[in-house]
Amino acid sequence: MQIYGECVISKNNLNYVCDKYIYNMVNLEWYRTFKSVYKNGNFSLAAKELFISQPAVSQQIGMLEAHVGYKLFNRKSKGVEPTEYAKLLNNLIIEALDRLENVENGFRAKAFNANRLISVGISKHLMSSLGSALLSKYEFIDFSFHTNDQLFELVDSKKLDFAVVTKQYDTFDTIQKKLGEIKQIIVGSNGIDASELKANIKIKDFSTIENWLNNQKWFSHDSGIPHIKLFWLHVFNKKRPSMVPNYIIPSEYEMLELLAKNTGVAVVWNINAKELLAEKKIQLLWNSNQMPGTEVFLLSGKNENISPIFENIETELKKVLE
Repeated sequence: MQIYGECVISKNNLNYVCDKYIYNMVNLEWYRTFKSVYKNGNFSLAAKELFISQPAVSQQIGMLEAHVGYKLFNRKSKGVEPTEYAKLLNNLIIEALDRLENVENGFRAKAFNANRLISVGISKHLMSSLGSALLSKYEFIDFSFHTNDQLFELVDSKKLDFAVVTKQYDTFDTIQKKLGEIKQIIVGSNGIDASELKANIKIKDFSTIENWLNNQKWFSHDSGIPHIKLFWLHVFNKKRPSMVPNYIIPSEYEMLELLAKNTGVAVVWNINAKELLAEKKIQLLWNSNQMPGTEVFLLSGKNENISPIFENIETELKKVLE
């Protein structure tokens, strides 16, 4: 039995007892300390490199010597000199220890990336469906709401790390990857009887369909009704619908939440209505084949430091859009 500081080392079936803890394998910190002492030839320099005290270095080397059964270093007037067994041990472990430290450094880098503050720009209408998917993956996110062109300018000028946009840009200074597609649909509150509408959709009686829609209470996120205009243009081939929005709520997701509690219809992105439809809080009125999909992209500046984060965000948002 040997005693090092407050730690009692006893050899018993290859187990080592230290402060009532049983180690069934060698403590890797012993080898880290051995590597540093071997490289520096000095306990004090090794302590500085490892950010521990010199007595802790001496203690760990003593524990390793007790484990292997050989003396590893001879003290000199200035530092220490490795024994022949230390040279052999160094040759045996150095490659494996370097690989282990490389893996550890990789995990540390990922942890740093996961915990650094990242800035993400997005449309306020896609925040709940797409932006919220990132909250469980990153500790610190600064979100901001802007239009597509504003988001591009902010990323291009390095004022934003990432942006989620529904428009493709041709540039050499940014990276843009397609995440998926979204599409506009018409949804309504559950209290609406949509049997007449769906019957006319089957027979493609667009005049009667349009009249039915014009007679409903409409929810919109914008007084300019851009979604509704786009739907009317592609489905009815009309630039301007004759309906008038009854309620204007600036955020599409908040608008859907209010729609579910009241009576009315709305043109919305399918990704925003997905959860409420699954929970049967609202009903799907029309998913027209005439309405084209819109591509969603992830945009960032060219920066090696945020490349791993870009890949992680891309993966997470693609899952939502599958």
